[in-house]
Amino acid sequence: MSDSEPVIVETGPRPAGTVIWLHGLGADGHDFEPLVPELQLPGDLPLRFVFPHAPVRPVTINGGMRMRAWYDIRSFDAAGRADEAGVRESSATLDALVADEVAAGTPPEKIVLAGFSQGGAVVLHNALRANPRPGGLIALSTYLPLPGALDAEVVNVPGLGDRSLPIFMAHGTVDPMVPYDAGRQTADRLHSIGFRVDWHEYPMAHGVCPQEIVDIRRWLLSIYGAGDAS
Repeated sequence: MSDSEPVIVETGPRPAGTVIWLHGLGADGHDFEPLVPELQLPGDLPLRFVFPHAPVRPVTINGGMRMRAWYDIRSFDAAGRADEAGVRESSATLDALVADEVAAGTPPEKIVLAGFSQGGAVVLHNALRANPRPGGLIALSTYLPLPGALDAEVVNVPGLGDRSLPIFMAHGTVDPMVPYDAGRQTADRLHSIGFRVDWHEYPMAHGVCPQEIVDIRRWLLSIYGAGDAS
């Protein structure tokens, strides 16, 4: 497998759905691969996990160092955090990955888009604009990119922003990389325009904790209607 091809993990034959999961800044598609067995999905819910690699590009806040990144980050403030061209380019890449899964026989409503940090920002941007909508959205330790475009591209566009989209968001309360307030304000903004956000917060920094994995498992079971989602 080349480093441009996504990492694929299937938990059983004839998967019932697909989870496309985007990693964070400087990581790669293998970063969340170990999460799959930790989810302890039941045997009656085989899923296909697709972990793509972001392209290598210079990142301004890291002194122009080249690394895997879904978009450039030019500053730490909310207005300059996300490079618009990069966000839209990576969103188009995600569209292509979804199209591949649909072409292989998985309907959009059985596809969950997930992402951490930078990857979470891209899936937020994409899923809110998707038509038809995906089966669900997992956005971890992240924020809404291009917030100024939300009204023009989602809120005021008939047929976009299906408010029935299930959204799972989680954030660490002591995150030094993506401030807790950025995640909480994103969830509040989505709620204000009619989305139902399943919000979770944990006493952690910029990462994933065991209780979060338990909560993601429960949420996935509810989305796919399998096993015990209690």
